[in-house]
Amino acid sequence: MRTRIAITAALACALALSTACENEQTAADLTPLPTVAAPPYICDQIPLKAVELMTGVRNPLVRGFFDLSADLGDGSCAAYRRDGDRLKVLQVILIPARFPGEVEEGLEGTTPLPEIVPGSIGYYFKDPHEENHAAQAVLARGKAELSVQLVYGVKGRDNAADVLALMKLIAPKLITSAGAPSPSASATPKGK
Repeated sequence: MRTRIAITAALACALALSTACENEQTAADLTPLPTVAAPPYICDQIPLKAVELMTGVRNPLVRGFFDLSADLGDGSCAAYRRDGDRLKVLQVILIPARFPGEVEEGLEGTTPLPEIVPGSIGYYFKDPHEENHAAQAVLARGKAELSVQLVYGVKGRDNAADVLALMKLIAPKLITSAGAPSPSASATPKGK
């Protein structure tokens, strides 16, 4: 009789543990993004470790490339979930289109970026719609603009800090020296 009770109790405990494990969600990885860009990279420019931490997606599907041979650089890179509908979780876009004055307009209601690259201006913010944990950062230098769009962030992480950290990692390489404003006409070399 005691053996039956012991077996029944053991099975009940095993069932309870398996049910608890199924309902238990993994906790958010709150590790800060790296402060130095290191391989492996997605799209040859964006550290994979940073992408995985800020999106929660391990080994994401990736599409895109950057052409840094152009005067101002151009291109985009997107990371997607591998499961279900393969939703886009992150997109980084480099375009040679906007002017710093246009970016200044976006400063209202957002947090200004520090001067990540000399002569740059930008902003970042967290989307007020909490369900996606989205955030965005925009940086302009000369006529080049770089944006980091976190479409689906990780619940529990500081998503705005993540887009800022990723911008700090990739902007120095993606916003090329060709995107810098030209020296003013009033600047003359010494001795002339």
